[in-house]
Amino acid sequence: MPEAELTRAGLVHDRSFMVVGAEGVFRSQRTDPALALIRPGVGPGGTHLTLSAPGIEPLMCEITYGSGGSGDSGSAVRADVEMFGTPYRAVDQGEAAADWLSEVLGAPSRLVRVPPEHDRVTDGLTPGTSGFADSSPVHVLSLASLDDLNSRIAAAGRAPLPMSRFRPNIVVDGWEEPQTEDRARRITVGGCELGFAKLAIRCAVTLVDQLTGTKAGPEPLRTLASYRRVPEGGVAFGSKFSVLEPGKLTVGDAFNVTAWGTD
Repeated sequence: MPEAELTRAGLVHDRSFMVVGAEGVFRSQRTDPALALIRPGVGPGGTHLTLSAPGIEPLMCEITYGSGGSGDSGSAVRADVEMFGTPYRAVDQGEAAADWLSEVLGAPSRLVRVPPEHDRVTDGLTPGTSGFADSSPVHVLSLASLDDLNSRIAAAGRAPLPMSRFRPNIVVDGWEEPQTEDRARRITVGGCELGFAKLAIRCAVTLVDQLTGTKAGPEPLRTLASYRRVPEGGVAFGSKFSVLEPGKLTVGDAFNVTAWGTD
């Protein structure tokens, strides 16, 4: 995206929608890699959502926010949903979206959205809030870190990976040292301010080719395990941040670190 509004819960509309199964449990690319093929688009004014995927007609549906305002159809239905074992409330987005997703994913599915009363508090060094992201609202990754990883993958005779495997919200260029994002504690960018929350612990979603919607491992987890293991378990790549001051982000904005950590 050339530019985007950054809210306290992350980029506007990012992770504000979630696909759930019949019992309300969230779906993710960990178990449903075909989710990578779905391309959502929010129309001007945020009133309609378009869903596209290969081999099926696109769907345009009205977004139900659950606020009871002029942007809602008046039929907002609250649903009990679950993500990583934690219960949340959500606004169901109707039968058309449910039928479309169920066909694409080959299993009963529904689309829900964060309700206006959503008051989730995220953890980490700098607490914040987010919609239905795994944890913190903003994921930052530098080109230096990806270049370093790909040089290690290439040295083992395997093909390098694109940035899309890691799905960062903000990509930083200009740092020579890989993993510099791990040490940044306060950042100003485009009139916004970010606070470091924690390292991004990587999961099996990084094994999913975002263009084909299929798992294509063992990279990058195999190589990351050789140099990016963390004491609490797993491997880290990229960092997560809370939004301290919302605003507008534009490609080319200076990424100014105003406070550094030691590790």
